[in-house]
Amino acid sequence: MNQPRSGMMPLRQHIAGDSSTNMSAQILDGKAIAAELRVQIKGRVDDRRAAGQRPPGLIVILVGENPASQVYVRNKRNACEQVGFHSELMQLPADTSEAGLLAIIDELNARDNVDGILVQLPLPAQIDEGTVTERILPTKDVDGFHPYNVGRLVLRQPLLRPCTPKGVMTMLAHTGIDLSGKDAVIIGQSNIVGRPMFLELLMARCTVTVCHSRTRDLPAKVRAADIVVAAVGVPRFVKADWVKPGAIVIDVGINRLEDGGLCGDVDTVPVSEVAGWITPVPGGVGPMTVATLLENTLLAAELHDKPRS
Repeated sequence: MNQPRSGMMPLRQHIAGDSSTNMSAQILDGKAIAAELRVQIKGRVDDRRAAGQRPPGLIVILVGENPASQVYVRNKRNACEQVGFHSELMQLPADTSEAGLLAIIDELNARDNVDGILVQLPLPAQIDEGTVTERILPTKDVDGFHPYNVGRLVLRQPLLRPCTPKGVMTMLAHTGIDLSGKDAVIIGQSNIVGRPMFLELLMARCTVTVCHSRTRDLPAKVRAADIVVAAVGVPRFVKADWVKPGAIVIDVGINRLEDGGLCGDVDTVPVSEVAGWITPVPGGVGPMTVATLLENTLLAAELHDKPRS
């Protein structure tokens, strides 16, 4: 996936900032790319309806009343509505037991009109995330976290891929740059971003280094990279003098500051004077994660409808 798909041209603009500052980076506009992807998905959903097929169905389960989770869930349901999906929210109390949640997942696994099951993280302490993830059928795991789906990615036979890394790959395709042979550094080794991001970039024939809290001389490793993916959860962690001139910088982080503002894991304005491409926060990777969730749900519906041999 090194070149833009048919009809998908690179989306470029200079990053906004003080007009007196000479910034070279082009923005990878996640909002615009996600909007384009939603149009494509809606077209395929319309085709399904015209052929007499049901729309894809996504169930989102929210346990408790975490304000950030409520915002994420609302964004996902709004996106479902825009593309014509059937979506439902199951709001459960914070004291829901693990057994109670697993029973609900079992019921949804058995429903033919449910293509995707998404359990919003984080979960309360009494519920084990790994147990919940593995209880969802791999064919309905639209987050892409089930060991079966991660295993398929390891074997270069992906089906439902983790949403954020897959969204990043879609953004990278919009640069029009051939990724093959590029040196990539990922800062962060989480199961949600860092590890599957490694597999995605490796599948694109990059040479990939994953950095973490024990990594020695992190700035030097980042400075050698053609592609930098920051997913460490520390505000403005990646500095301008860490970045190779012309590098592609993908900022996965989203951090709430004391003044209520948001920033990523990259010190955006100074880094933009060095990088060739950069993702904004907000408006970069976040919208792409939601759009990829829709993509996965549609794929799950299409796989469900395939005749079984």
